[in-house]
Amino acid sequence: MTNETPPPAPDQLPAKPPVSETLGELSFGRMAKAFLGSGVASAMAMVMYRILSSIALTFANKPVTSDNVTVINLSAAVRTLVMGVFALGTGVFGIAAMGLMLLALQMLFYRLTGRGQRVSVGE
Repeated sequence: MTNETPPPAPDQLPAKPPVSETLGELSFGRMAKAFLGSGVASAMAMVMYRILSSIALTFANKPVTSDNVTVINLSAAVRTLVMGVFALGTGVFGIAAMGLMLLALQMLFYRLTGRGQRVSVGE
């Protein structure tokens, strides 16, 4: 004998929330989130770019004045590292902004052309 419990009767199942008439994964809420995420990522990319250009200008206007080769090499490495971190951040946020914008436009295109799958109430 197995110790399995029978499934509950249909009238005992919890009520499912009604599914709206939107297209599930192509809903306006998801498109709005993609557009909003794109806006936030592009704003962060612009801020990172402005910081990057400010740092580059500061480094160019203040050269390292030392006779010690180790100090010169170490300062060049630190400056390169700082510039690289901000350049990488700018690139990552810029690419994320472009990707989210393209995703939102793709969802909008699929919704307008009717290529999305309609969510049925029975699912």
